[in-house]
Amino acid sequence: MSRPLDGITVVTLEHAIAAPFCTRQLADLGARVIKVERPGSGDFARGYDERVKGLSSHFVWTNRSKESLTLDVKHAEARKVLDKLLQEADVLVQNLAPGAAARLGLSFDELHPKYPGLIVCDISGYGNDGPYRDKKAYDLLIQSESGFLSVTGTKDEPAKAGCSIADIAAGMYAYSNILAALVQRGKTGKGARIDVSMLESMVEWMGFPMYYAYDGASPPPRAGAAHATIFPYGPFLAGDGSSVMLGLQNEREWAVFCKVVLQQPELAEDARFSSNSQRVAHREELRTIITQAFSTLTAEQVVARLDEAKIANARVNNMHDVWNHPQLKARQRWTEVGTPEGPVPALLPPGTQSSFSPRMDPIPALGQHTDAILKELGWSEAEIATLRAEGAI
Repeated sequence: MSRPLDGITVVTLEHAIAAPFCTRQLADLGARVIKVERPGSGDFARGYDERVKGLSSHFVWTNRSKESLTLDVKHAEARKVLDKLLQEADVLVQNLAPGAAARLGLSFDELHPKYPGLIVCDISGYGNDGPYRDKKAYDLLIQSESGFLSVTGTKDEPAKAGCSIADIAAGMYAYSNILAALVQRGKTGKGARIDVSMLESMVEWMGFPMYYAYDGASPPPRAGAAHATIFPYGPFLAGDGSSVMLGLQNEREWAVFCKVVLQQPELAEDARFSSNSQRVAHREELRTIITQAFSTLTAEQVVARLDEAKIANARVNNMHDVWNHPQLKARQRWTEVGTPEGPVPALLPPGTQSSFSPRMDPIPALGQHTDAILKELGWSEAEIATLRAEGAI
């Protein structure tokens, strides 16, 4: 089956997570993604750890189905290679240090006259202008700057997200903007400039707590793993020491919860718990009642009662539990991808498609495709050897 982005070529000067995560989604849809890496070291995410058969967990996650081309983009001869690549490319993605792409002559303004159909996507911490333009930005710094840390964690201490949430947000907005630009180019024939800011991506995701604190109102308090403004909604300890996550959304569910799960139907009429606002105001009293009711039950028994009452619930899984999640197995969501060290499991992209299968090709070794790409562009073996000797590739 053909894929939606078959025939689309993406050239990417990327490192870390945001841009690689974006371009991996494009590769999943069939795009040819040529990853330009620094000779000798490559994307610095290759060295974050050695957890996957000696390879970096971050790199394996975000770089399947790509071709690795080593190129010193500051070298005059290497720049000729890059220019030849861009002649045939549909999209250029970069998340280099602030201002680096412009200094290399890779801004949209410089490229558009030469390559009018090229879509140029810049991913940065704070965007291409404004007083923060030149500030370096990493995931945790943006979690802090966007206010995410102020509402995440416990009452006594903020906590970061356990995954690279700011990078992921920016990567997904870059991905969706590139798809939109490709559709638009199909109508106009013209490329576009895309400017994706990690800060703006995260602030968009902060919409609920921001509006909750609108016009000087108190922001949501940090509530650990519980919901800050809905109760009961969070983890509760069962008698066997395991935690069960549960969530109530309305007054009908509250009444059923009292009757079926707690087996204390009279609580539904208790004035302290008569609305979500009241339950939040008296959350510690209610937490004690729920914990006492669960203290004589195992987690399995609590879940059985919650399921009987049709109350939303979940296990508090760790990473090993997720690798073996029965729902993912039942839906056959795991496949394998190749790596330089052998095959590893990989989750199929979210969103099943009836019209095509996602591309799930290997994670490349550093520079694995350099010679093949250069030959395709017209360089001879002797010329490639010279480029390598000069440190251009």
